[in-house]
Amino acid sequence: MQGIGIGESDFKILRLKDYYFIDKSLFIKHILDNSSKIALITRPRRFGKTLNMSMLRHFLDCNQKDSRKIFEGLKIMEQGEKYTEKLGAYPCIYFTMKDALGRNFENMMMLFQTQLVELFIDHIYLLKSDKILDAEKETINKILNLKATETDLQYAIKFLSRLLYREFGMPVYIIIDEYDVPLQNAYVEGFYEEAIKFFKTFYGITFKDNQYMEKTILTGVSRVAKESIFSGANNFDVYTILDNEFSEDFGITSDEIDIVLKDFGIEENTEEIKKWYDGYRIGNTEGIYNPWSILKYLKQRELVPYWVNTSSNDLIKLILTKSSSVKEKIERLMKDEAIETKINLETIIVGIENNEDNIWGLLVGTGYLKVAEVVDLQNKIYKVKIVNSEIKQLFKEIVEEWFSNKVIGNDLNSIMKDLVTLNLEEFKEKFKILVTEMFSFMDVGKDTAENFYHAFVLGMLVSLKDTYVVNSNRESGMGRYDIMLEPKDKNANSFIMEFKVFKQDKEKDIEETIANAKKQIEEKQYETSLRERGFTNITKMVFAFDGKDVKIEEY
Repeated sequence: MQGIGIGESDFKILRLKDYYFIDKSLFIKHILDNSSKIALITRPRRFGKTLNMSMLRHFLDCNQKDSRKIFEGLKIMEQGEKYTEKLGAYPCIYFTMKDALGRNFENMMMLFQTQLVELFIDHIYLLKSDKILDAEKETINKILNLKATETDLQYAIKFLSRLLYREFGMPVYIIIDEYDVPLQNAYVEGFYEEAIKFFKTFYGITFKDNQYMEKTILTGVSRVAKESIFSGANNFDVYTILDNEFSEDFGITSDEIDIVLKDFGIEENTEEIKKWYDGYRIGNTEGIYNPWSILKYLKQRELVPYWVNTSSNDLIKLILTKSSSVKEKIERLMKDEAIETKINLETIIVGIENNEDNIWGLLVGTGYLKVAEVVDLQNKIYKVKIVNSEIKQLFKEIVEEWFSNKVIGNDLNSIMKDLVTLNLEEFKEKFKILVTEMFSFMDVGKDTAENFYHAFVLGMLVSLKDTYVVNSNRESGMGRYDIMLEPKDKNANSFIMEFKVFKQDKEKDIEETIANAKKQIEEKQYETSLRERGFTNITKMVFAFDGKDVKIEEY
């Protein structure tokens, strides 16, 4: 059995060490056939982007030795001379930004320079070329010695493409991997404006009127709005997770997974593996598996989250935590429901937490949600849902963070235990503290109580998921209750909860609010569905809010 090269993203090393490889070499054909001068392909993390870009580089690069050997037996070599004649035909600039992170702009720029040094080391032979001017060699040395100015750095890729064009007499393929890593990091760390200013100039210089360039391929997780970063690029096309182009080139297709599981002799685990790692949809291609998680599973043989722990989810957590408008929809997603929403995949990072279209677009584009149904393509309205069990675990962690540190999250399980065991006086005291701390944590506004309500439901979904079915806003009797807790054990305690906000213009005091809530529970016969299914231990509870003050009565 071949070894599994987990974490190995250099195509040449993978092939020379004879690691297990799912043949994605037709990606090269698709790139060569594609008419875009500049193509940005966005896919979730760990979906094989870097390996594919490395493969493309090793196929095209005239500086790579013995490339034919590492492509022997792959599908691209069966496509005819039109494609095989491109093997080793172009000078290539291969540049990755995956490590251009940093706590501040200066730190990020130092790491960016370091990666440029590695790029220029790949082409250090230019220092000995008689086709390169002395002044140009001085600029190369400035970059190699970390003495380049900001302007030198912004011109670096176009400068190098000019030198390679002159050296080889051929236009250059520019391959840029993880283009958006510095920008997402900059937003999380608080220096996005400085970063976007630098990279807008960098990409503008690199692409605009670059006569030395044959084609540029970029990959990343998100599609940053063209106006904010690629405004100088002509013939620029983006291929997102919603597009059919390149739909089978990243991730593992359902046909491929059958072969993989057979090769490793674990076909009997197909259904569980599907539940955990399947579910992605790219364009019209469904049944795409997360390759990183599959490789980790093949190595460890444990059905646990792998992908969500590979790198920082800070941007996603920051956005969802700051947004006050998405908690109700996340609550529904956590219950495996699909939600209908407009999504925008052209991410505008600044202020994204205030724009639901961008939030859902980012979550779909980065692989946290999948499109379950196209509702209105023209108006970009889709039904989306959580992809699989692995991603659901990440949402669970986000919910737990809402209840940790800033609120009394460490006691959330204790609060819920007091509730389900009918230790209600203790529950009430802890709940009041929870309300005070969570209201302070959330943005204060007219929807604060409703925002808290959905956060509380989410907390229930996480902490009671093993013993209760948590329902909210469902029909029962002649109306819709707020929360119903249905125990998986019919002998356990079940609950109906009604949340009401005191309205000074309609009610004389909070006692009247409670009375109105009780009346609603009885008149609407909310307990009907529980009684019909054989539940008898039913506790009805009313939660009445007046700002941060809350009064709870049960009966």
